[in-house]
Amino acid sequence: MLAEASEKARSGNRHDVADYLELKASNDLIRLTGVKWLFETLTEHAAVANRSSAAVAIERTEPHSFSYRGANIVGTSLSFRYGVRCLTVEAGWTRTPADGFMRGGGLAFARLRHFGIPKANVDMALFMNGQKPVWQLLTEERTAEQVNSHALIAHISLLIEA
Repeated sequence: MLAEASEKARSGNRHDVADYLELKASNDLIRLTGVKWLFETLTEHAAVANRSSAAVAIERTEPHSFSYRGANIVGTSLSFRYGVRCLTVEAGWTRTPADGFMRGGGLAFARLRHFGIPKANVDMALFMNGQKPVWQLLTEERTAEQVNSHALIAHISLLIEA
């Protein structure tokens, strides 16, 4: 639909609208890819734990919305349960003007919450690093620590071993 609207805008000599729609489509693809990587990586690590008889239950909720710094973030929630322990991962982005806007220049936002272990909770944002999307931790100190697969393994390990 965005490609069709962009073409219609170009044919109507509305290049500004067409450029905006193309940028939105490009950013949405980057967002989808980043969120997909986050969820697939966590799910893969939970599956590895399950093959070692951990019995981690996974529940996905979509659509899901949550609040972050006054904005309504729309996306997906994924819960990993191990006995009474739970790791909940929420990720998404603002979709409409009524949702607000993504603060700090992030393309998407994610939140990892460990039930009963608040010190382990993290907030992350998806940024472009050159041509590559990267998840970075959001901290009070505004550090730019990238989140990689090893950091996500640590969250699944904490769920199982805590």
